[in-house]
Amino acid sequence: MIRHLVLFKLNEGVERDDPRVVAGVQAFEKLGGLVPEVEFWECAWNISDRPIAYDFAINSAVADTEALQRYLDHPAHQAGVAQWREFATWVIADYPF
Repeated sequence: MIRHLVLFKLNEGVERDDPRVVAGVQAFEKLGGLVPEVEFWECAWNISDRPIAYDFAINSAVADTEALQRYLDHPAHQAGVAQWREFATWVIADYPF
């Protein structure tokens, strides 16, 4: 299994209630159910207010690196990435478990 973690930081001046952000969150909430390779999916707003904290997180799992690549290439994933690119930056970690 491969864990796929993504941490998002909203760009300066962008708030959680921005309509673009709301739409982006909705897209990611649905994403896990749209991609057959995804075996585990959760996403949520971070509750920490520490200065180094990111704002939003995705924690997911797929069977192997091939499944991860199919997930990354999936049109629903690509659409979500395009939305978030407008208002956030992110970091990822993919590791076996």
